[in-house]
Amino acid sequence: MKRKMHLMSLLNVVIPVAAALAVGALVILAIGEDPLYTYKILIQRSLFTYRGFLKTLHFASPLILTGLAIAITFKANVFNMGVEGQAVLGAFFAGVVGFTVKGLAPGWHVLLCLLTGVVTGLLFALIPALLKAYFKVDEMVVTLMLNYVVMEVVKFLSQGVFRDPASGYVSTYAVAESAMFKKLFDTDLTAFFFLALGVFLVMLVVFMRSKLGYEITAIGRNPEFAEAAGMRVSRKIVIIMLISGAISGLAGAGFLMSEKYRFTLDFSGNPGLGWDGMLIALLGNHNPVGILIAAILYAALKTGSEYIGLFTSVPKDIVGVIQSVIILFLSVRFLAAHTALWERLQSLFTALRTARTSTGQRTDTP
Repeated sequence: MKRKMHLMSLLNVVIPVAAALAVGALVILAIGEDPLYTYKILIQRSLFTYRGFLKTLHFASPLILTGLAIAITFKANVFNMGVEGQAVLGAFFAGVVGFTVKGLAPGWHVLLCLLTGVVTGLLFALIPALLKAYFKVDEMVVTLMLNYVVMEVVKFLSQGVFRDPASGYVSTYAVAESAMFKKLFDTDLTAFFFLALGVFLVMLVVFMRSKLGYEITAIGRNPEFAEAAGMRVSRKIVIIMLISGAISGLAGAGFLMSEKYRFTLDFSGNPGLGWDGMLIALLGNHNPVGILIAAILYAALKTGSEYIGLFTSVPKDIVGVIQSVIILFLSVRFLAAHTALWERLQSLFTALRTARTSTGQRTDTP
């Protein structure tokens, strides 16, 4: 039984990815290029070269964190859709501390900026956490709407008081050099990846070996039973949301300090660190090890897309097509798991078949 469950979990990951690659191959064939050679370049350059692999690990760093931030709430059946907003807000205020605070030693300045991002994400997650835990307000709606609030707030501040007038586009001032993560081994990799790896190890212990991890699973399966067992579900929901917000803020702050160095309106990319994290959490089946692997593979697509444009005539936007198809298949899987989609479709088809059969019988009756 257990082996069958593991096999089903593996298939739930392999099938969406294989389907996405198949659709991508059809698009590549349609433009007259060789999909096998294209995929060879993508995989080889992003995972099997020294610089390419370290660059992939660099881009995977914030994705590991946002994936974990999503997983800890989704596993408890609490849907924090505000990871994107928490990451962006954490990055913004980490950047503000990065260019306003002067005279700190590099290590302390980096630490202060990271703590700013963590506290910002944590405090912003506190709003939906309290509304969900004590007022039964739908956290999905609240966190989704708060994402838009964040975007408008940082847009206003970036265009106003914190705007760098010397920049040719809307952005804040660049963080001080003492607040930047330094490049390692003459590559794109920074210490932020090892920080993300440390958070991954902590969360692995939390999920697999801690009382909180057991409580998260219990709340996700049956919150009423968990409450009856004395787990104080409302309090645990707040704790889970705060952990998620803190990790999200850390992801945004670390990405700004290791890659962007200043806040811009397109800082989080498209679709965004938080939304990418949701895809990675679903691909990894809300398991920390699965999330780590999914984040590295997803980052490999980003790294490989740059090489596709250099070594083939295939536009690098093909990676966007592959990502979109993965999202489509994972969305169907998510809906099936949380809305009894297949059961409802089966009931609908059964009802239609029954109605057609009964209609046919009435027609045959003289």
